[in-house]
Amino acid sequence: MDNTLVILAAGIGNRYGGAKQITPVGPCGEKIIDFSIYDAWKAGFKKVVFIIRKNLEKDFREVIGDRVAKHMEVDYVFQEISPEYEALGRKKPLGTAEAIALCRGHVDGPFAVINADDYYGSHCFGILRELMDRMTGENEYGMMGYRIENTVTDKGQVARGVCRTENGFLLEINERTHIEKRGVCAEYTEDGGETWVPLTAGTPVSMNFWAFTPDIFDYLDAALAEFKAAELPENPTGAECYLPNVVGSLLRAGKVTVEVKECPDKWYGVTYRDDTPSLVEALQRLTDEGNYPSPLWGE
Repeated sequence: MDNTLVILAAGIGNRYGGAKQITPVGPCGEKIIDFSIYDAWKAGFKKVVFIIRKNLEKDFREVIGDRVAKHMEVDYVFQEISPEYEALGRKKPLGTAEAIALCRGHVDGPFAVINADDYYGSHCFGILRELMDRMTGENEYGMMGYRIENTVTDKGQVARGVCRTENGFLLEINERTHIEKRGVCAEYTEDGGETWVPLTAGTPVSMNFWAFTPDIFDYLDAALAEFKAAELPENPTGAECYLPNVVGSLLRAGKVTVEVKECPDKWYGVTYRDDTPSLVEALQRLTDEGNYPSPLWGE
C-alpha cells in the first residue's frame, strides 16, 4: 500500500487573477506544483490525486498530469459548484473540506494533502512520509507546521490556520482568512479591519499540509452535513467549510490527535500575481544550488 499525495488544485485563483496552478515559474518553465510533486516522488510517494475543476481538465492533463503520469500513478477528482448554489450566485465550491471528502474511494491508506499553489520545501515530504509510515490506526493524523513570518506576503492578505501546539501535538487550530504582514510580524482581522489581533514571530500555522488516514472521510461528511444545514443557508454565496476548522472541531471533541512536524524549509507561494517574481528567483537559486535538476524531470 503506497502513500498517496492529494493536491488541492480546484481554486479559481481570484486574488492571483488566473489559473496560477499552471503558470510557469521554474527555470525550464516548470509550474509550482511540479516542484511539490517532484519532492513527493523523491520522498517515496507513488500516487498523486489532483482535485481540479472539470473545465481545467484538458489543460491540466496536457501541462501537468500527463507528464507526471510517467513517474507516478495519477488520478483525478472534480470539485464543482452545486447547481442549486450556482443559481443563487455562488462562484466557488464549498471549500477544502468538501474537496478532501470527494477523495473517498480514491485513496486506500494514509495520504498527504497539499495546496497546488504553495512551494513547501524539499525536505518536508520526507519528514511527513516518515510520520505517515507510523500511521497504521485511526484518528491519528499529522501536519507540517510553518512559522507565520515565513508565510505572509507583502502583496496583500492571506488565509492561514493559526495553531497552538504542545509537546509536538496540535491543541487548537483556527482558520484566519484575513492575515496581513503588519506590526512587528503579522496581524489578523475578523471584522473587516476595524480591529486587529497580533501574531508574534514563531507562531505555528498550517499551510494545508496534512497527513490523514481514510477515517477522516466520515468526519468530513458529518461536518459538511452540519455546514450545509447551519452556515450555508446564512451565506449561500460566500460561506466555506474549511479543512482546518473541521480538524479543530475534532480536536476540541477529543476525537483525534494531530502530530505536528516543524518545517525546516522556507515557504514560497503565489497568492497574488506580484508574488511570482520572488518565487521565480527562489526556484532558480535552489536549482543553481543543486537542490533540483534542470529540467526538473530530466525532459
